[in-house]
Amino acid sequence: MIHVVLYEPEIPQNTGNILRSCVAFNVQLHVIHPLGFLLSKQAFQRAKMDYGDLKLIKQHDDWEAFTQSEKGRYVFVTRYGSQTPNQIDYNKLDEDVYLIFGNESKGMPLDILAHHLKACVRIPMVDVARSLNLANSVAIMIYEVMRQHNFQGLSKHEVQKGKDWLLKHRND
Repeated sequence: MIHVVLYEPEIPQNTGNILRSCVAFNVQLHVIHPLGFLLSKQAFQRAKMDYGDLKLIKQHDDWEAFTQSEKGRYVFVTRYGSQTPNQIDYNKLDEDVYLIFGNESKGMPLDILAHHLKACVRIPMVDVARSLNLANSVAIMIYEVMRQHNFQGLSKHEVQKGKDWLLKHRND
């Protein structure tokens, strides 16, 4: 199973968008407290839309509580990573994968990253860019893992309107 872990997220709109991505890809979302907002506040509720309720988010009091309860392969997404996301062969992992992201203003604490240097990845970008938006980074990482698994369990055609909807409704 794939998990997305947000370490002390600060912006409700990012977390709401990430929840929507997690629901769409059947990925478990974890948040590590303290949060920079209340999950019940309007900004978060608006961002997550109707893509799930709070029961879909597994909450942890702090980093230690998270590591005590969640076992598997940790992958830290950070600007300090020395490998790219595609350098990990997710098909060879026989344990849950936890994609871990720091908060919007500070990232992951450096002392945590220092203990997991071999598990740090960097999303490649031009050298003058410092970072990407958190929700975009999460989507990129989920997509890479799902791509390596050939999008197993995901629909590869339009379901709501039907597989051939576009063909039936095109303007000839």
